[in-house]
Amino acid sequence: MSYFTEMMQQITDRGRALVGARRGDARSAKALQEMAQALLSNRGEASSVARAADLLAGYAAAKKADREDFLRCLAVDFGPDQARIDAAIAAYQADPRATTAMALHRAAEPPRQDLLRRLNRAPGGTLALLRMREDVLPLRRAEPALADLDADFEHLFASWFNRGFLTLRRIDWASPAHVLEKIIQYEAVHRIESFEDLKLRLAPSDRLLYAFFHPALTDEPLIFVEVALTDAIPQSIDRILDSKRKELAPRDADTAVFYSISNCQKGLAGVSFGNFLIKQVVEELRRDLPQLRRFVTLSPVPGFTTWLEARWQEEDGGVIDATEREILAPLLAEAADRAALLGRSGAEADKLHETLRRLCATYLVRASTVRGERGIPRPVDPVARFHLGNGARLEHVHARADYSPKGISQASGVMVNYLYDLDSIERHHEAYAERGEVAMSSEVRRLAKPQKALRDLAVSN
Repeated sequence: MSYFTEMMQQITDRGRALVGARRGDARSAKALQEMAQALLSNRGEASSVARAADLLAGYAAAKKADREDFLRCLAVDFGPDQARIDAAIAAYQADPRATTAMALHRAAEPPRQDLLRRLNRAPGGTLALLRMREDVLPLRRAEPALADLDADFEHLFASWFNRGFLTLRRIDWASPAHVLEKIIQYEAVHRIESFEDLKLRLAPSDRLLYAFFHPALTDEPLIFVEVALTDAIPQSIDRILDSKRKELAPRDADTAVFYSISNCQKGLAGVSFGNFLIKQVVEELRRDLPQLRRFVTLSPVPGFTTWLEARWQEEDGGVIDATEREILAPLLAEAADRAALLGRSGAEADKLHETLRRLCATYLVRASTVRGERGIPRPVDPVARFHLGNGARLEHVHARADYSPKGISQASGVMVNYLYDLDSIERHHEAYAERGEVAMSSEVRRLAKPQKALRDLAVSN
């Protein structure tokens, strides 16, 4: 146990002596509300930490319905004080200066933000609040008040998980077992079946894994990236994960491949630090292996099959032309064995895979959704949004790239490479952010159908 954790535990124990013996763990929504009100009114440091710990323990032990009712209570009863806001507005209008502007800012802040800050002081409070937000996320669309509560969580987490607080750590086969278990648990792209499977990704010298950690969550990775050192840009995930492949000496590698990026904490949705992770890992690799010339991803295309099936249902004249419709018919038939069809070889199979490449390029480059106040289009595909937003270039589209059940169901076996060209990252990022331009290679430009040949694919939110 660290000195800080031990000290906080002592404060909590002393505080419990002041506020009385620990109550039962099971809590009703009403009891949790009363504890929250008491915590906000409390000014003593030791008793405040103890009350925060009791509230978090009670919330964790409460039934699902009680937890949800308590969250609604936070959203409604601990929201902004309208009378206080009106008074602050009037004061600012009468005397518009920095002091009254700051007073207005403080008046507009809902009491629940102060409550969340106090809860964060309890031992384990940060992780408990992340889990609390996980309960909010599925409810926020249907209940506007909970969307406001969620915005408060996101606002606070953006500060607490500022890049300046994060540390980059390399995880290898010698890392503590409980950390390795977390990597297996949180891997979201290419499932890790066992510790032996994990060893294949960590033990060889040409396989690396880097993760961001936060000082309040010592053994809980926030996000991690798996890296393969290769001598060429890979066209399929099999080459990366093959247990019988020949290990490459790192000094002989000229390419670093980011083949899996996994966000570990659902409660940090909307708080992005994946771009910092990739850029810092690139810097680490360039320092240790200066001969590396290329930094690319081998990325999934999670929305492609869904988009393809939707286009298939359109009448003639849509995105899929008559020739492509004929080629795709066996694959998109209701009872098709897609794995078997995609695994075939020969001229007909080549036509199918080339059609998939062409349509996938079209999906990534043309299918967009309008986002934000400025109405700038963004790719429908979430992985494309992430990498293009970071300044990468869409470099290659590969068929026959992922024959796993997930790869077939989500992307019909297609994967793509995004290239991080260090001399162009900032320029590509600016063009994407300001105008929605997709940086792409000549290969992808050739594959993607021109906009004028398509229907308007923009989908308004």
